[in-house]
Amino acid sequence: MFIEVVKSKIHQVTVTEANLYYVGSITIDEDLMDAANLIENEKVQVVNINNGERLETYVIKGERGSGKICLNGPAARKCAVGDIVIIISYGLMDFSEAKGFKPAIIFPDIATNKLV
Repeated sequence: MFIEVVKSKIHQVTVTEANLYYVGSITIDEDLMDAANLIENEKVQVVNINNGERLETYVIKGERGSGKICLNGPAARKCAVGDIVIIISYGLMDFSEAKGFKPAIIFPDIATNKLV
């Protein structure tokens, strides 16, 4: 049996930009992507702490060290600049493998979106 478990999590970052007229996705600082074990085009769930919205989209690399978290396209309607979000990706794995799996969970500084 396969189950879906948390693979990666960026816990509480601040939305720095919302770009409604972009194709779609979430742009994430590449330093945060590396630390959370996320790759470009990976599907993620974005959970907005300010308004309770939850959405799924995919990751685009943002400038390394910029602290950028930008919701693009329709997702920009679900978050405002300054909102605090949690970004989560999931993986499918065998039940026995999942029991020992440890996700990559990071806690950046929410004022700067940089690793502490």
